[in-house]
Amino acid sequence: MAGPQPKQFVALDGIPILVHSLRAFASVSRVTAIYVAVRKPEMERVAAQAAEYGLGERVVVVEGGDHRQESVAHALAALPAEADDIVLVHDAVRPLIDAATIDRTIDAVVEFGAAIVGLPAVDTIKQVERTAHGALVTATIPREYVVLAQTPQGFRYGLLTRAFAEATADGFVGTDEASVVERAGMPVAVVHGSQVNLKITQPGDLELAEFYLRQRRKATMGL
Repeated sequence: MAGPQPKQFVALDGIPILVHSLRAFASVSRVTAIYVAVRKPEMERVAAQAAEYGLGERVVVVEGGDHRQESVAHALAALPAEADDIVLVHDAVRPLIDAATIDRTIDAVVEFGAAIVGLPAVDTIKQVERTAHGALVTATIPREYVVLAQTPQGFRYGLLTRAFAEATADGFVGTDEASVVERAGMPVAVVHGSQVNLKITQPGDLELAEFYLRQRRKATMGL
């Protein structure tokens, strides 16, 4: 995972992580198009993988940027969307997202205009002050006030593009799309997530994802 190959191309159960993510969204009937923003050298590879796994007609590959917000902005600019259309943004390396969660996110956007998938915090959350010698605790944040943000994150197209335009004008770069929308003063609803919807960032995550995938397969087979 620490090698030169981007994480989204690492194999999970013999299939690239990115393809697992694409298949999940392609399985939802309300998802009419899938846009993938990647660095220019990877565009041909992604298009070839989408075609290899029968997703070529559903997937449009666009050139990404130097960071997440810029990549999403490029994808938004390429969308032939209307203001009320719903856009979902998903991390390519969350391959175990399920169709039911995607549908619930869409439902929440229909109702609220913006929604993210989030997981309730189970550990005690500490606010800290960074120092030259480490970190010092400054406060304990009640867990009921905290969720761990996952993806997809969904928004009305007009709402998200307006928030992005304001952020760009002010030079603001958020950690996710919801932070940009929050900054614009718009409420964001939370859809209950799952530990299975993990973000693969290190080797142990890949092993855990393989375990979850086996369990899902057994459940599907009724074992």
